[in-house]
Amino acid sequence: MSKVIVVTSGKGGVGKTTTSASFAAGLASRGHRTVVIDFDIGLRNLDLVMGCERRVVYDFVNVINEEASLKQALIRDKVDNNLYILPASQTRDKDALTQDKVGKVIGELRENFDYIVCDSPAGIEKGALMALFFADEALVVTNPEISSVRDSDRILGMLAAKSLRAIEGEEPIKEHLVVTRYSPERVNMGEMLSLDDICELLGIDLVGVIPESEEVLQASNSGIPVIRNEQSKSGQAYQDMVARFLGEEVPMRFLEVEKKGFLSRIFGA
Repeated sequence: MSKVIVVTSGKGGVGKTTTSASFAAGLASRGHRTVVIDFDIGLRNLDLVMGCERRVVYDFVNVINEEASLKQALIRDKVDNNLYILPASQTRDKDALTQDKVGKVIGELRENFDYIVCDSPAGIEKGALMALFFADEALVVTNPEISSVRDSDRILGMLAAKSLRAIEGEEPIKEHLVVTRYSPERVNMGEMLSLDDICELLGIDLVGVIPESEEVLQASNSGIPVIRNEQSKSGQAYQDMVARFLGEEVPMRFLEVEKKGFLSRIFGA
């Protein structure tokens, strides 16, 4: 049975699109047919992060308006045949999205994919509400700062009240917490919230901690999901996150300040 996963946060700039791209790529690499949808109508970025911006011919809104078929709009990933992208439109607005039309597209995707990942836009307006409406599970992405955590708490309320599952009285959306841009050094200096603080404030299960790293920006600029950089801490952390989401027991990494070796302390390397 297929699952719809929304990647959401409320606050912009926390790493939703980066997480959506790496999460979808991670699921696909494990043999699951996966599609990731960009719900940020008018401000699409997912195609850039996934390196397929030059291959966009039709988009999500074209499919909704029956100007193109789903098969015409879906872009297959260059690296993994299990992974597809449904890009957003840059020229339309979010009023093009309606529950009936989005539901029809989601229903068609359910017939062909194991996982449907919905990359939500920032905020709590129509695009974000539409991205979470059909969700079975949610990745709630937050940075270790109070404003980001507060916005994520607001989103948790919306997941509990505004989704189709909530409206129809079904089992609630299963929520998973992803903490991005985590720096143990800054946490120790009191510049960031600790994981314990974040988990206590939000009260949902932690599925991933992604360390603060320039490698994330480099990967995005290169059009490659950072999860495919197996040498980077961020890539490894996303791999761990996908494994935990799929039910594997994987210990959390990159939570402590690295101790420098003898030569590093002498030469400041």
